[in-house]
Amino acid sequence: MNFPIALQLYTVRDDMAKDFEGTLRKVKAMGYDGVEFAGLFGKSAAEIKALCAEIGLNPISAHVPYLNMVADEKLLEVYAEIGCKFVVIPYLTEEYRPNVNPDNFRRVIADAKRLGQRAKELGMTLAYHNHDFEFAKLDGKYALDLLFESVPQDLLQAELDTCWVNVGGEPPAEYMKKYAGRLDILHLKDFVGQKAANMYALIGLKNTENNQAEPQKFEFRPVGEGVQDFPAILASAEECGTQWVVVEQDRPCLGYTPMECAERSVRYLRSL
Repeated sequence: MNFPIALQLYTVRDDMAKDFEGTLRKVKAMGYDGVEFAGLFGKSAAEIKALCAEIGLNPISAHVPYLNMVADEKLLEVYAEIGCKFVVIPYLTEEYRPNVNPDNFRRVIADAKRLGQRAKELGMTLAYHNHDFEFAKLDGKYALDLLFESVPQDLLQAELDTCWVNVGGEPPAEYMKKYAGRLDILHLKDFVGQKAANMYALIGLKNTENNQAEPQKFEFRPVGEGVQDFPAILASAEECGTQWVVVEQDRPCLGYTPMECAERSVRYLRSL
């Protein structure tokens, strides 16, 4: 494994809310090199920058809601002050998805150009993190491809999520090659099961008492414990010039806590 590894802190969001500093220290102790923020939990940019420097975690990037950035571009200045290299559009609410409202998705493309320019002025790069709904076709091609074709590479990077690429119907290791040179950060996410109605319900829900998923049911898993071929994905990432890999698990599983899932993921990656 030749990549520095970051944790998307949405994975441990409840821990972050209870003990921001303590959780970051535990993430570092697990073996992570950096973090990707998903909310700042009331902390100032200066506090976070100093804390990351003290702990030795690189604040590589942040997921910031699309509509929040559109409403207030000054929000980008906060992440620039923290020292984030990337600021990422993480998710689109239903009314902006290409399979629901293509015209609104085209507005997202236009906004990405503007936000990307502002991020560039602040010394950052805007990136887009996909789910599976961007694999709907627009103008005869995937909406995700249309987005990246429409916005210049210097204004928008691809933060491909390997789970959702797979669910969207493409083999991640192969699809990634389309964005060689544009894939500085890559999301590593594992799962079991097939595309199902419960997928988005799993994002953000607390763990249940069930310790075992039904075989056919979609469920997130620690990296290396699901169906993904990570040796192939990581080999492809090397070819693509990827700089960072980011672990994300939206919801814990199999009775593990979110922190335990994060630790299992980094332990697997360090073993490769």
